[in-house]
Amino acid sequence: MSNGDNAGDRYWSVVAPFWLPLNESWDHVAEFLAESQRIPPRVLDLYAAHWCQSEVNNGGLHQFFFNTTGLLAPEATSGFRAIGLPTWSAVVSEAMGYFSGAYPRERAVRRKLLPQAKGRKREVWDPFQALDERFFTCSDAMLGRWEQAADLYVVPDA
Repeated sequence: MSNGDNAGDRYWSVVAPFWLPLNESWDHVAEFLAESQRIPPRVLDLYAAHWCQSEVNNGGLHQFFFNTTGLLAPEATSGFRAIGLPTWSAVVSEAMGYFSGAYPRERAVRRKLLPQAKGRKREVWDPFQALDERFFTCSDAMLGRWEQAADLYVVPDA
């Protein structure tokens, strides 16, 4: 990056001021949705996509949907698309189809619908394993892909 920036610094600088207010509203879907309408759409794209890629790269789509951050799945799909990561958008969108019908933003509802490991091998219980591999393949194809795409979304001419 030019002018000494580290990869990710630019996008993080626009997300950081909104980080805590958004994080604090997760436990109440209506409150989160209201709070998310108060921030610039570009920031919401980055915020949701940041959380999604972070969770998926840490523990897969099952982890993302199981945790509170799963609330952000619809915003993450549109965020990835806007940021220029259409494969990630498609993977998350396809994974959301597991829930059939309207996507359940409430964590308790998602948790009831998600299968549990119960001592079984991951390939037996995790319906997202193949989608995780697609996500990881795209992620691994270019080191720093997320940070570069997110920074470019903030400053297109960087």
